[in-house]
Amino acid sequence: MEKAAFEGWLESVSATFLALSDQQRNQSLDHLISLSGAAQLRHLSNRLEALLKRDFLRLLPLELAFYLLRWLDPQTLLTCCLVCKQWNKVINACTEVWQSVCRDLGWRIDESIQDATHWKGVYLKAKLRMKQLREEDAFETSSLIGHSARVYALYYRDGLLCTGSDDLSAKLWDVRTGQCVYGIQTHTCATVKFDEQKLVTGSFDNTIACWEWSTGAKIQQFRGHTGAVFSIDYNDELDTLVSGSADFTVKVWSLSSGTCVNTFTGHTEWVTKVHLQKSQVESMMHSPGDYILLSVDKYEIKVWPIGCEINCKCLKTLSVSEDRSVCLQPRLQFDGRYIVCSSDLGIYQWDFASFDVVRVIKPQQDPSSLSLLSFGEVFALLFDNHHLYVMDLRTEVTVGRWPLPAYRKSKRGSSFLPGVTSWLNGLDGKNDAGLVFATSMPDHSIHLVLWRENG
Repeated sequence: MEKAAFEGWLESVSATFLALSDQQRNQSLDHLISLSGAAQLRHLSNRLEALLKRDFLRLLPLELAFYLLRWLDPQTLLTCCLVCKQWNKVINACTEVWQSVCRDLGWRIDESIQDATHWKGVYLKAKLRMKQLREEDAFETSSLIGHSARVYALYYRDGLLCTGSDDLSAKLWDVRTGQCVYGIQTHTCATVKFDEQKLVTGSFDNTIACWEWSTGAKIQQFRGHTGAVFSIDYNDELDTLVSGSADFTVKVWSLSSGTCVNTFTGHTEWVTKVHLQKSQVESMMHSPGDYILLSVDKYEIKVWPIGCEINCKCLKTLSVSEDRSVCLQPRLQFDGRYIVCSSDLGIYQWDFASFDVVRVIKPQQDPSSLSLLSFGEVFALLFDNHHLYVMDLRTEVTVGRWPLPAYRKSKRGSSFLPGVTSWLNGLDGKNDAGLVFATSMPDHSIHLVLWRENG
């Protein structure tokens, strides 16, 4: 058929086709398809694919594509990266999407890094770490051996672990290598705290002593308690040491002179924990920057001012039950804004500005057998007689656990402690390293739980 004649025929057929109903059009197409050969069918397939399978991600403005991608779960995002190079390019360029999925996993986000490829890599690493936590594969264990009698006291700082024992010695260990850095002769240690130059120990002989690491010499002694000293804390800037004792008192001392400058009374049980910390909030009783002392016994938490005159009064007493029917666990955390303590009913969090209970967490496990190790903004570290637990505080669901041996669990909470705790405020790919948990064992060794390297 000549070109002119064909064009006339095509125009006539087209006009007739447009006049048909939908059903008649479909029948006409079916008839034409049945008459078509391979070349025509191939042509039809190619044209239909272009008309029906539109690449919306390529056609949409980039901002709108990023908005739609935020609704996809991480696994779907990774699958979409495999569709084609264009999709992979678009998805890998969406920084907010990858930051969001990292944040959902409990990762800390540095907003100054706007490289989407970086955050995609972080997500893949975070996904692996959370999988390891679920499958009890995130940690590994080791032991420190060197004491010849029961280890009563532990304190961790900057990769170093101090242990105080009934063998009348204290040792300082490098957790990474397992080597003993210092070993000095002391009294029986019920509690310890150290820095680069000195070690301070509270003892079952009712005294406190300060020792020099380099020489092992006793450089100060503090006498005045009539019961074992179960907890100490100190601040060099204030020249202040505080102590809690089995004699139901809390004492404040001059760190340099060893003089007792204040004695706080009011507890009716052993004082198992004292904590010295700056307030970060304001209330009727304190201002930001004021130093505050917290002390804990079996039933109560007491809040005291520091730097006031002798016989100053307790600012506030906190408890879980007014009738003293619910015991507090011997662990206390205070960051200047919130007080956190575990009890037989669960984990309680008080706002330090108002002293109101702002949160009560009741774990899936029996709260009476569960102890709090450390409490962060994203995760909490807990443990019982058999396992170490990682809880996501946003959902209050356990996201990981680790089996523990038959360790020696002190009622005063001095024979076990958390290690590095910065990861509890959000993992960042660097802080999931080093010590997680340490406890003394019946054979006088120290059992360590450490992060396994994230492969």
